[in-house]
Formats: sequence, structure tokens, C-alpha cells
Amino acid sequence: MPRFDPSLFKIPIDRIRAGYYSDKYFTRYVDVLRREGVSHHALYQVFPRSEACIVGIEEALAILQSCTGYYNEPDKAADIFSDILDAERKLQKALYIRDYHAADGATKEKWSLRDRLNALWVDKWDSIRVLALTDGDMAKDAEIIMTIEGDPVYFGSLETVFLGVISRASSTATAVKKVVNASRGKPVVLFSARFDHYWVQATDGYAAFKAGAFGVSTDANADYWGSKGLGTIPHALIACYMGDTYRAAEAFDRWIEPEVNRIVLVDWDNDCIGTTKEVLKRFYENTTGKTLSPATKDLSTIIGPGRHKIWGVRFDTSGSLRDRSVTPHDERSLGVSPELVWKARMEFDRIGAEKLKIMVSGGFNADRINLYERLEVPVDVYGVGSSLLREKVDFTADIVRMDGIPCAKYGRGQGDYTRLKEVHYKEE
Repeated sequence: MPRFDPSLFKIPIDRIRAGYYSDKYFTRYVDVLRREGVSHHALYQVFPRSEACIVGIEEALAILQSCTGYYNEPDKAADIFSDILDAERKLQKALYIRDYHAADGATKEKWSLRDRLNALWVDKWDSIRVLALTDGDMAKDAEIIMTIEGDPVYFGSLETVFLGVISRASSTATAVKKVVNASRGKPVVLFSARFDHYWVQATDGYAAFKAGAFGVSTDANADYWGSKGLGTIPHALIACYMGDTYRAAEAFDRWIEPEVNRIVLVDWDNDCIGTTKEVLKRFYENTTGKTLSPATKDLSTIIGPGRHKIWGVRFDTSGSLRDRSVTPHDERSLGVSPELVWKARMEFDRIGAEKLKIMVSGGFNADRINLYERLEVPVDVYGVGSSLLREKVDFTADIVRMDGIPCAKYGRGQGDYTRLKEVHYKEE
């Protein structure tokens, strides 16, 4: 079946082909086979060590498509690759100090070296056969999710890289799938970018998307499918207006693109309900020119998507604090508690803000979301952050047949491939 355009993944092809990201025992294993001059036909199979939402298949396939093969003069290729790394360091230094003349020279040097290196590459993608699931598929513990058949000299050194890609993406996707299932159809937004290195944002965002997340928080998160990050008014902007949430919201509304929904963070003063009512009052009076009185029972003119309206409010109360509207009981009264959301919904409905959405964030995971849904807490959107990075799904690749003969490590053997489909990058 046709797959993703592999160029979308921005794979560092030279580095992967050179074994830069591969465990040394894999590059040395391939080097031994090459120097021995032997040729084998191996069958690899890949499986997870626990039930998982499988993502990373497409990127792993892109790696195999672009990096299956060998350099016909490996020693010469290694020297050229070393020179490319030097050129890249010079380019990075030049860009950092804004020496564009030096950057231009380093760029030309790098591309000249790449031309020489690529001339040595012998592509063998068409010499292997790959079967795989599709990103977003669920797999059971130890279920085979991909197989690779061919001469391991061509692709054996890639094992570290393609397993790592699948492991990272599937770990994130599995965590997201759990919260998406727990939310019972309510939107979930990925807020994990601040808790990990920026290099993994595109992978995590794509994994979240394939697992059913409603949105992500950075443009890099949304890179692979060409979307944009979502966001709310942050505490930092409120601080710049000396803690005046309305002034921050009003400035946000004035300058941010009209298609962006206005979601106001309302826990600055530890009074989510009171702050929301104050923001709505001032927003109503500034927008309509009318005074908001107790007789006003319809705020629909200022609630909804786009400019000059408030789409929703976000509660992000710290787990160590009790919002002032919440009756103190025990630890269940801390943070964004069910009581806070219930009281807020009833009060918003009472003042004519029935369509105002409530987003909650801060310490939410699948178990907590499941509890809120069982209690029928009137949450509209869940924002989930660091908990999505705590899931870990390991993957293993095994050779199970060699030259047509069963050949597997003790306790392993050829699995069931009935769900797998053959991979092609061109329509047949």
C-alpha cells in the first residue's frame, strides 16, 4: 500500500547511513558480514513488549527507504562523512555568529562533500521486503508490527534507529490513546512540549495526532501534518499586565489572528469563578458599550469562536492550592477539583454564559480523567502535559529465519503476520 511521503520526516540521511546514531554492536555486526563477503537472506520481526498504540512506522519506513544499502568504498565514505561533520560544525558556528560569508562557504563545502558521498552509495531499498501495520493501529503485547526480509548487510545497522523511532512515538501515542479513551470523546490537547527536548516535538505531536488528540501546543508538534499549535493566554502575559487578567485578554484579542479561539487562563488570583465573571463583565461592557447588570441573562454575544469573543476559560490551579470557591475538605479540594468545575459550570450557566467552554489542566492523566468522566464533571476540554511522557513501550527486533531456515533465539519464533501489509512508496 502507498505510505507517507518519506521526505516529511527530515531524516538526517548521511548520519544514519554512516551509523552515527546506531549502537556500535550493530555497525560492527554489519561490518563483519561485509568483510567476510557473505550474503544471507534474513527475516526480522519487530514487536512491542506491552500493548501499544503503534506510531513511528511511517518514519521507520522512511529511514529504511532512504538508508537501506551500503557504500561501495566504505573507508573513503567514512573520511568524507567526517569532513561533512566538520563542514556542518563550521556552518553552525557561522550562523550562530551571523557570519553569512563563512556560512555560504561552509554550505557549498558541505554540499560538494555530500555529492561525493552520495556517488558512493548503493541503494538497496528495492532488495528488501517490508510488511507493517499502519500508524495509529493498536497492537497486543508481543504482536508482530513489522517484518523486514533481505540481506542484513543492507539494513542491519539501522536497528537502533528504527526501533528508537517506533518506541518513542508509540510510547507517546499509547499514553495519549489512554487519555483520549478516558475523556469519552471530549477534546484532549497535548501540553507536553515544555517537559522534553525540542528535538522530539514533531514526533510527539504526530504520535498524539495519530492517537486521537484534538490539538497540540507548538507548531513543531503539528509539523508532520501541516497544522499549527493551539494555546491559551499564559500566566506570563497576565504578569505583564500586573496581574490584570482582563487587560491581558483584551490585548490578546486585539492583536492575535481572528481565527484563533480566545481561551483565558483564569487562576491568577486563585479565584477561577470570580476572575471569569470579572473578565466577562468587562469584556461585555467594552465590546457592546452596555452596562452588565444583574438583569442581563444572555452573554452569548461575547462567547464563541474568533475575535471579540471568549471561546473558553482554562483552570490550571496548582495541586498545592485550594481555589477560594472550593469548600475545604481534604486533598481532593486542592488543584482543579471536581467541585471547582461543578460550581463554575453552575455559576456560568446562571449568568447566561452557558456556551462558555471550560478547559482544565494541571496534573491530569488517564486515571484522573476517567474519574472526572465517571463523576460527570462538566469539563469541555482536557489539557494534558508531562504525564504523557511517562509511558514507556519497548520494542524488540529479532531474526527468526535465516536463508529460509528457522533460526531464532530460544523462546522466540516466527509470529503471526496476517495483519501486516506490504509496503510500497509508489502506486502499483
